[in-house]
Amino acid sequence: MSAFSGKLLAAVDSPFDLRKLSRHELKELSEELRSFILDVVSANPGHLGASLGVVELTIALHYIFNTPDDQLIWDVGHQAYAHKILTGRGGVFDSLRKLDGISGFPLRTESLYDSFGTGHASTALSAATGMAVAAKLSGNTQRHHIAVIGDGAMTGGMFFEALNHAGGSDLNLLIVLNDNGISIDKSAGVLRDYLSRLREKQIPETDGLFAAFQIQYSGVVDGNDLDALIPALLQVKEQKGVRLLHIVTTKGKGFDRAEREQVLFHAPGIFDRNTGITLTSNSSGKVVYQSVFGETLLELAELNPLITAITPAMPTGSALTAMIERFPERVFDVDIAEQHALTFAAGLAAQGYIPFCVVYSTFLQRAYDQLIHDIALQKLPVVLCIDRAGLVGEDGATHHGAFDLAYLRCIPGISIAAPMNASELRNLMFTAQQNPLGPFAIRYPRGLAPDTQWNSCFQSIPFGKGRCLTKGEKIALVSIGHAGNFAAGAVTNLQKDGIKPGHYDLRFLKPLDESLLHEVFESYSTIITVEDGVVSGGMGSALLEWANSNGYYHPLIRMGIPDSFVSHGKPDELYRRCGFDAAGIEEKVRSLWH
Repeated sequence: MSAFSGKLLAAVDSPFDLRKLSRHELKELSEELRSFILDVVSANPGHLGASLGVVELTIALHYIFNTPDDQLIWDVGHQAYAHKILTGRGGVFDSLRKLDGISGFPLRTESLYDSFGTGHASTALSAATGMAVAAKLSGNTQRHHIAVIGDGAMTGGMFFEALNHAGGSDLNLLIVLNDNGISIDKSAGVLRDYLSRLREKQIPETDGLFAAFQIQYSGVVDGNDLDALIPALLQVKEQKGVRLLHIVTTKGKGFDRAEREQVLFHAPGIFDRNTGITLTSNSSGKVVYQSVFGETLLELAELNPLITAITPAMPTGSALTAMIERFPERVFDVDIAEQHALTFAAGLAAQGYIPFCVVYSTFLQRAYDQLIHDIALQKLPVVLCIDRAGLVGEDGATHHGAFDLAYLRCIPGISIAAPMNASELRNLMFTAQQNPLGPFAIRYPRGLAPDTQWNSCFQSIPFGKGRCLTKGEKIALVSIGHAGNFAAGAVTNLQKDGIKPGHYDLRFLKPLDESLLHEVFESYSTIITVEDGVVSGGMGSALLEWANSNGYYHPLIRMGIPDSFVSHGKPDELYRRCGFDAAGIEEKVRSLWH
């Protein structure tokens, strides 16, 4: 159970308790709440800066509005730590993002106060508009619907689609623009400059953006000052129709180093509660896949002036900072705009450039039409670097890269590859920029790669070709990507007991290495496929289809992510729970060996 930082916080188990406090006590509560978040998140890593910034806003919203009847939606949901604590989850807050603990994002099944799940950005206004319409249809015009838009979520296209729908209506809908001047990295684009001019009162909003959408605008209000914030919220609460309150907060508020280093302290890992010194380290000598990607892309860009890089708001997470420093004119952060990122990449490719578009797997889902219609249909050679593929760990179901193999392989003309280690990622990137035939997708996980000697001379990987890692008998393990390391570990342990399965690494899901598959199906009586993606429609399904078309009817067992949404926890815990870690693969082979 979490140990609370102060007496007021210990007495607040719900917003009903909060509303009994005086205004002066609310200020004291904000300090206790901020201290408590720091106590827990310094030892149990999570998203820190955004939640520190909205402590006062969270208190004020629950104090003034009748939640959970009034619907409160956080966008992006990593702002919601204080919200969770004040809505009955303070006692288990130290289980945040742990296996079977509470989620790091709002989750409808976790609490009545979590009106809508918001692990991805820019969705809250659409959801709130739908809820407000539902209330109106039900005759409940008194229910308030509040969408808190922060951490760059306003830069996503969905926000403007919803604004276009909701603007000028009589819906009981309040937009709180939590303007902290930053997304995960520094914000990009002219919207940042527009909000800055509003903050500095250089332009009147009466003739501005929100007025054009027929939205009542109020602001600018200091969102870290309860004396200013509470009266402003009370005023907009009494207004009718769709209205927007523009508040300014400081990301990392109340913790000096988090205020000064906002990108680092968005999600800093373990850090010293007093000094802010980060304590997370990598002493294994191994490199993370993201660093391999970033260093390799910079090398390739130095060799080839046609190479460009694109990211939707993830330059630091995707390790583009080195290329930004070296070639700032060739790296494009388009903010939280995955659809635009892909079609923008298509435009570059159509003019002879070689765009490396790096997108987290879970966010690539948001640009599926653009991938099909704007890139694949036109056979444009965009290199899709799919970061955070597979199970990402503590961010949970909204962030796992579970579906990309399944949703990519049905697209005509796309090449799909997955490296088993750092060297393969490097060489697949080298191979991809030499491939003019169409889109080339490379998927790789979050975290450490198994090899340490990876940054040697570039070598082309034979297109569409896999490899035999271990010759064996009876049972063949066929893997793709990082999960092949789990299979290799299982083979090593099994060999100690005289059990000798074969192990084959596909490397490419599309095109399939048909000659290698003929070898596998002709040499082994049972096939086990291993992948860190969903088994429904993934690599194992592709092999079942291939086998059926080629007259092979062997038993084929698929191991990977099951047909369910996987919750949060450490990656190793989740691999084990899904059954395809080295121990799970070993157990499966032993059960079939006879």
